[in-house]
Amino acid sequence: MALQLGDEAPDFTAETTQGTISFHEWLGDSWGVLFSHPKDFTPVCTTELGAVAKLADEFARRNTKVIAVSVDAVDSHNEWVPDINDTQGTSVNFPIIADPDRKVAGLYGMIHPNASDTVTVRSVFVIGPDKKVKLTITYPQSTGRNFQEILRVIDSLQLTSKYSVSTPADWQEGQDVIISPAIDNEAAKEKFPKGFRELRPYLRLTPQPDK
Repeated sequence: MALQLGDEAPDFTAETTQGTISFHEWLGDSWGVLFSHPKDFTPVCTTELGAVAKLADEFARRNTKVIAVSVDAVDSHNEWVPDINDTQGTSVNFPIIADPDRKVAGLYGMIHPNASDTVTVRSVFVIGPDKKVKLTITYPQSTGRNFQEILRVIDSLQLTSKYSVSTPADWQEGQDVIISPAIDNEAAKEKFPKGFRELRPYLRLTPQPDK
């Protein structure tokens, strides 16, 4: 069965470009992004890993570690990284998991046989410090991922884990958020001292609480 939101992210031990890791131990108290790419020395993947490397400071600001995985071996990853660095004008600064036996791909359901039975699709898993799966996204091989969107989702997940709020469509950090319908107006006045706008009894907007 495919991993679902709220499931514990499977633990594993694997070889990476930065040595052997035990996944849960490597995550520690951080948030994590585990993302698969179909194959080394491929064009879309080259741009994706470069994009993630350029966002290193953004992930660090969110206490989030990133790690990539494909079915290729460590030697292949290490040979490919200079190409990424050169063509994308960056330096890959996160580990890439070697998964030639497809152990990690199997644990996370990253191989979709109707798309390809030999390589992983473009899966993304955001994992909380509690080691629970908070987000899953799957892209086809032909479509590169939008990592700005993944950062946006992490902002929302981190905010909503601390406050009784949700984030509306297209929300960006710093914008108004939605008060949980489970909180009545009297409690909302206490919880959200900046006040709120009631568009409907079930739709109340308040400034982002931690800003």
